[in-house]
Amino acid sequence: MMTVEDWAEIRRLHAQEQMSIRAIARHLGIARDTVTRAVNSPAPPRYVRPKAPSVFDVYEPRVRELLKEFPTMPASVLAERVGWQGSTSWFRKQVAVLRVDYAPRDPADRLEYRPGDQAQCDLWFPPVMIPLGPGQSGAPPVLVIVSSYSRFITATMLPSRTTGDLLAGMWELLLTQLGAVPHRLIWDNEAGIGRRNRYAEGVAGFCGTLATRIVQLKPFDPESKGIVERANRYLETSFLPGRTFTSPADFNTQLTAWLPVANARTVRRLGGRPAELAAIDRAAMLALPPMPPATGFHTRVRLPRDYYVRVAGNDYSVDPTVIGRMVEVHADLSTVQVTCQDQVVANHARSWGTAATITDPAHVDTARRMREDYGRPAAPTGSDLLRDLADYDTAFGVDLPDQGGLDDTNGEVA
Repeated sequence: MMTVEDWAEIRRLHAQEQMSIRAIARHLGIARDTVTRAVNSPAPPRYVRPKAPSVFDVYEPRVRELLKEFPTMPASVLAERVGWQGSTSWFRKQVAVLRVDYAPRDPADRLEYRPGDQAQCDLWFPPVMIPLGPGQSGAPPVLVIVSSYSRFITATMLPSRTTGDLLAGMWELLLTQLGAVPHRLIWDNEAGIGRRNRYAEGVAGFCGTLATRIVQLKPFDPESKGIVERANRYLETSFLPGRTFTSPADFNTQLTAWLPVANARTVRRLGGRPAELAAIDRAAMLALPPMPPATGFHTRVRLPRDYYVRVAGNDYSVDPTVIGRMVEVHADLSTVQVTCQDQVVANHARSWGTAATITDPAHVDTARRMREDYGRPAAPTGSDLLRDLADYDTAFGVDLPDQGGLDDTNGEVA
């Protein structure tokens, strides 16, 4: 059979050297019919192996029947239904060839992103254990927000995936790292944001303050936020290796220091660096609002006798002088503050663990003094509580007539 090299040489000799077919055949030692075919063929020769009979041919009609009725039936189930006894991998390859004739098509459009239009949001759970407190460790979620146009990455670790922490995390990233507000924030069906086309409590107010819109994607639609999914993998493969963390604060410190390096890389798809393209993005985004949105955890409770309030599974002490009064509890990503009538009665660093009791020694000392005062009997005032009954007669204007004389000795009338 004529090779591609022979075909190329024959055409060169015929076109450039102006050699005849007879001369080429004599020069290369090839039959003249072969030379003629090479001269007349515009494409190089290609070997095509004739299709040989296969043991799968016997099972193919039944497999097609099942695929026609059940296009998504797994190959392992098909093999069981048709009684296949041969190689599993070979059967799977043959089914894959046939399945395209019956499976529904799910095309994915190539998306184009306008500057400032959207940022994709997601939670990344790093596969590392981080100390959270005495005897506790875990892997808190990392909120990742990536601007779709510039691929500018922002990220921070959160104490939890509750609505208050998600909103506080988004505001912190938009305020401190991105510096502007995209027109749309793309989320999947995260429960802390909302479910079934309904926002979680507080999300609508957050969007209204920022004048933006949160768009939640339909289930099983990962392509629509593939940019942030790739950023999650990039964080896992480029940021985590070789690092150790002593606390969530240490994790955020190292992450914040590394993000400028990540945003200075060249993205081949864009032909530029996210840090440079971010300026175009910010110019088309919305400005930050003059007033910060309501974020974090809020509640109003009556302070019980044990003078502790619970926030995210942890108990925090409060000044016991306000026992029995209504107090306002607010927690952001780093602090827990309690106020009573606009007066701060507790201020604690937020615990990232669970079932912890955080106590201010000053509160314990105040409670001790209050218990001592409560158990001590009240001192007498020294005032005479006995009054002459005639004083009441005078006060009410009662003038009693003389009853005749009373015997002071035995109280009888004389």
